[in-house]
Amino acid sequence: MKIATAAYPLDPVTTWADYAAKIESWVSQAAGQGAELLVFPEYGAMELAMLDGPEVAGDTERALHAVSSRMANANDLHADLAARHKLHILGASAPVFDSALGPRPVNRAHFFSPTGGRGFQDKQIMTRYERDPMDMAPCAPLKLFETALGRIGILICYDSEFPLLGRGLSEADLLLVPSCTEALSGYWRVRIGAMARALENQCVSAMASLVGEAPWTDVADITTGAGGIFGPPDVGFPDTGVLAEGTLCKPGWTYAEVDPAAIAHVRADGRVLNRTHWSEQTGRDTSVMVERL
Repeated sequence: MKIATAAYPLDPVTTWADYAAKIESWVSQAAGQGAELLVFPEYGAMELAMLDGPEVAGDTERALHAVSSRMANANDLHADLAARHKLHILGASAPVFDSALGPRPVNRAHFFSPTGGRGFQDKQIMTRYERDPMDMAPCAPLKLFETALGRIGILICYDSEFPLLGRGLSEADLLLVPSCTEALSGYWRVRIGAMARALENQCVSAMASLVGEAPWTDVADITTGAGGIFGPPDVGFPDTGVLAEGTLCKPGWTYAEVDPAAIAHVRADGRVLNRTHWSEQTGRDTSVMVERL
């Protein structure tokens, strides 16, 4: 299969037609390169706040509500594009107010299949900024999506930095990591997390990033990142574990060909068997001896 991960800039779109044209252009470009799975970044939907004007977009609380109110239409657009181009799309994540979950929004990434299937994954662990001032709410559970491309799990940005969340998705062949990070250090934290989860689970992880400046929103006013696709540095994969990496802060798609058979093979007969041997840690992490030297 061919995977495309986005380094995606936020634009101050002022009409729905402008937003739809932008998303259609990005999807068409990746589809034209033969991609079967597209990954957009975390909080990429924040540009929808500008449809309510710069005053709303510049007020964090009002912007959260504005974006959430547009997501039904955005989801219909992505579902139509997935069907039209016969590919899977992980849309950019968005703040979503879901009355069934409580008064505060979750950070939700919607997933679309070419046959009309729709799903979503909510972020599990909030960053400091998401806790205050955004007051975002974490929401369980983690999900494993059965698709024509294999089993797919989603770890939104900070979630990728927690090994037990990755282990919860150990049956996934692909881990998708949509990201939004302000500084270069943040990009590398998420990238290292995505690579570590690929190592531990002996699978492929695909990271998408917001890039550039959007001074009209406090949520993602400055972002640093790049697309990247990673696997275990083992049999059937590059020695570095890097299948593809984009140019830092350069908008566009990063592509990589991924062979599902290579994932199955490294899990069964890799030089190491991290995924199989995971349970051998149990007990060793709680029986640490302290010695004075």
